[in-house]
Amino acid sequence: MLFNSFPFIIFFIVVTTLFYVLKHQYRWILLLIASCIFYSFFKWEYIFILLGTIIIDYYAGIKIECANSNSKKRNYLILSLIANIGVLMVFKYYNFVNENVSSLGNLLGFKNYLPSLNIILPIGLSFHTFQAMSYTIEVYRGKQKAEKHFGIYSLYVMFYPQLVAGPIERPQNIISQFHQPVKFNYQNVTDGLKLIGWGLFKKIVIADRVCEYVNVLYQDPTSFHGLQALIPVCLFSYQIYCDFSGYSDIALGTAKVMGYDLMVNFNNPYYSKSISEFWTRWHISLSTWFKDYLYIPLGGNKTTKIKWARNILIVFMLSGLWHGASWNFIIWGAIHGSILIITTLLLKKLKINESKLFQLISIVATFTIVSFAWIFFRGETFSTSITIIKNIPVGLSTDLISLATNTKSALHHLIYLNKGQDAFIISFTSIIILESIQYIKRNKPNFYFFQDKKTSIRWLFYISLTLWIALFGVYQSNNEFIYFQF
Repeated sequence: MLFNSFPFIIFFIVVTTLFYVLKHQYRWILLLIASCIFYSFFKWEYIFILLGTIIIDYYAGIKIECANSNSKKRNYLILSLIANIGVLMVFKYYNFVNENVSSLGNLLGFKNYLPSLNIILPIGLSFHTFQAMSYTIEVYRGKQKAEKHFGIYSLYVMFYPQLVAGPIERPQNIISQFHQPVKFNYQNVTDGLKLIGWGLFKKIVIADRVCEYVNVLYQDPTSFHGLQALIPVCLFSYQIYCDFSGYSDIALGTAKVMGYDLMVNFNNPYYSKSISEFWTRWHISLSTWFKDYLYIPLGGNKTTKIKWARNILIVFMLSGLWHGASWNFIIWGAIHGSILIITTLLLKKLKINESKLFQLISIVATFTIVSFAWIFFRGETFSTSITIIKNIPVGLSTDLISLATNTKSALHHLIYLNKGQDAFIISFTSIIILESIQYIKRNKPNFYFFQDKKTSIRWLFYISLTLWIALFGVYQSNNEFIYFQF
């Protein structure tokens, strides 16, 4: 069941209405059943995989808390981690590892007899697996009490708004909220609906529209050069941001309507002035997960420069691997890690000019680097990504001159990519609207932008945005969110 679908609208209205009709002690049952139904729309059989890890982690948490020695606590934690990582290895990484072992065997002269597995990756597996692991780790560290209520713990893992694409919640934030009675609050409902509307604008107006231009390039990378290759590359930066942050906004909004606060997962990442800052603004729940559970335990930056650089590369390459079982994802992570290391070391030696012009140049440079790295993220194969990178400089100067001297003709030939003038104008205008609103609300929480404006101005914006979504949204049943595959 997709957030951007009519069935979800009905589902959301029914579940939310029942939530406020029921007494507090029965709400966890409603939300758990609703979450199971929500997940069953994708592939119901995989609920049993979730159930298996939930049972193991639930009892592991209790055993960790009750254990009378550190060694026993550590053993129960290891059991939990093995169960979760084991599921990831089987469903997500087995075939990748097996294929690479076979390739290595061909080079070294030995044969790999392990068969490939013909299985479908459970939707959102990496998200709820990492969320489950954070629970047992926090219990082991003594920062979270073991949850004795099996239903509440199950809901922590399966809460439907963030079940399949995050944010990856910590137990300290969400479990306690499930225990607290929630009263109907008009402000929560309106704040949540605003977030849902903003997320839908990002997803169905921008992400699902610009993907048509992006797909043209990545389906036939050899046929496009210069601006025809460069512009879809830049548009993918907006596609993936609007797709993923759009999901997060809808997830936060859906939870907010019921009085629950999920962590903010995005904070204007393309306003970042460095790669380091980018990762404090992009997919915050994942970046902080790796920071707390891998980077700091490895030594973080409290070590030698060489070990610090090693820690950065390990974290970013594993972050890439988290996204998918492909060398392209590992390369994507390695690019971010390498740039972060280089820029951090340079900034320590250089005297930085903090002028507005320098900040603007830094933002443009960071966006360029991020967009370049996205080529490997989006490309299905390494050769696809390399072909696109090689083709961007070909004829680029000629395209820019043509764009400057004969704009209308150049736009039609170079940019529209046979998708039509109107579609491109809608996409471009929607991105301008996005950036304008993000600039206005840059220092405010998502649902407080325009809060200090006159009622007439606020409602003019709400109505205009609703009409824009209704008129220019892309409504197709197969427009899944990109991060569902992770």
